[in-house]
Amino acid sequence: MSKIKELIKKHWDIVSYLFFGVCTTIVGWVTYWLFMTLFSSVGMNGELNIIISNVISWIFAVIFAFITNKLWVFRSKSFDAKTLWYEIGTFVSARLVTLLIETGILAGAAFLFGSDNNVINMIMKIITSIIVVLLNYIFSKLIIFRKKGEK
Repeated sequence: MSKIKELIKKHWDIVSYLFFGVCTTIVGWVTYWLFMTLFSSVGMNGELNIIISNVISWIFAVIFAFITNKLWVFRSKSFDAKTLWYEIGTFVSARLVTLLIETGILAGAAFLFGSDNNVINMIMKIITSIIVVLLNYIFSKLIIFRKKGEK
């Protein structure tokens, strides 16, 4: 049992990132589904519904992810203004890059497969979520929450 604890401690950032990444993904999926449903119920369908729902769900997920990544995953304890603004700025910038990638894939899939099939839209959302989680970890580990002295 202690070997498992040692592995978890040694790889805490990966283990906790996966846990909070799943939580963040759930936040994104749930809010995406809620807004897709809400906008569909008022007659807004098609690519615009997909894109707007995705952007709104992204905002919710980014706020949740920043808090959990800063405090628990990468344990960035600095709250001085310079560090905090750097972390927020680079975090949001990296997330904007992955949002553009995700939105491009979702819009492309809607164009190719049709925008009225919510099952296909959710399957594409799952696929893009995997890509985004991997890219976001790389950005967070290597750029945003990099410890001083790490290269």
